[in-house]
Amino acid sequence: MSKYVYAYLAVAIVMIALDVLWLGVVAKPFYARGIGHLMADKPNFIAATLFYLMFAVGIVYFAIAPHIADAEWSGWRQTLISAALFGFFAYATYDLTNLATLRDWPVSVALADMAWGTLASVVAAAGGKFAVERIAAI
Repeated sequence: MSKYVYAYLAVAIVMIALDVLWLGVVAKPFYARGIGHLMADKPNFIAATLFYLMFAVGIVYFAIAPHIADAEWSGWRQTLISAALFGFFAYATYDLTNLATLRDWPVSVALADMAWGTLASVVAAAGGKFAVERIAAI
């Protein structure tokens, strides 16, 4: 199996697991207080699935693939920096657009969400890089 497939699967699994934990448990009360009036009764699972499938491609393409051959610390560092930037800009696009266009979108939610997107992207990219170096090498 291709190194990119291993990276993609690992990124997707890590990102989904992190977001389920974050959105479903850790930050659920925070989001409910800030944007509960905007939240749907049930998530749109088709839209969520499309997001995770596309976001994982973005992390692999922009953060892992350019440094896939570099197993040294510099490759890891560049992968994690690229993932942080990708996550930050993707989540900032969403949150700043919401701040610009939606009434009562809290700044605190935007800032927390951008921080979360940055962190989750770094952890997911680390999972993908690890899969490439350890699992794909077997």
